[in-house]
Amino acid sequence: MQEIERKFLVLSDDYKKQATAQFAIAQGYLNTHPDRTVRVRIKGNKAFLTIKGIGNQSGTTRFEWEKEIEVNEARELLALCEEGMIDKIRYEVPLDEFTYEVDEFKGDNEGLVIAEIELSDEHQKFPKPEWLGQEVTGKNEYYNAYLNKKPFKKW
Repeated sequence: MQEIERKFLVLSDDYKKQATAQFAIAQGYLNTHPDRTVRVRIKGNKAFLTIKGIGNQSGTTRFEWEKEIEVNEARELLALCEEGMIDKIRYEVPLDEFTYEVDEFKGDNEGLVIAEIELSDEHQKFPKPEWLGQEVTGKNEYYNAYLNKKPFKKW
C-alpha cells in the first residue's frame, strides 16, 4: 500500500505521440487535511475512492489505499466534496518497463501539465524522455489536493 512516484513538469506535447491511452478525469476531495486526503475520482467509465497519507521527507513515498466504486456512487460523493474540482486528461505513455501518466489540466488549472512515474524503489533508475522537465516531486503546490484549493491560474 505504499505509493512511490516522481513528478515532473512537461516541456512539450510530444508525449501525445507516444501515448497508448487517454482518459478524462474528474475528481474532488472529501478531505484535504495535510496528513491525509480522501479523493473521489471518475476516470473514463470507472470510479475510485482513494485515501493518501502524508509523504516521506523526499515526497516520493506515501501510503495509498484505493478501492473501485460504482460511477453513480462517485457522482453522489462528488456532490459532497470540498469546493473545487480537478478536471484533466490523462495520457498513458509506456517507456521501457515503465508507464508515465501525463496529466493535462483543464479549467482553473489550464496550462499545467505534469508527468508522474510510479517506481518500485525510491532510488530506482528510469528513462527520462526529452519532453520531461523540472522535477517537482514533494512540492505541495503540484499535488492535486493543493491545486483544488489554489488553482494554477491564480498563482
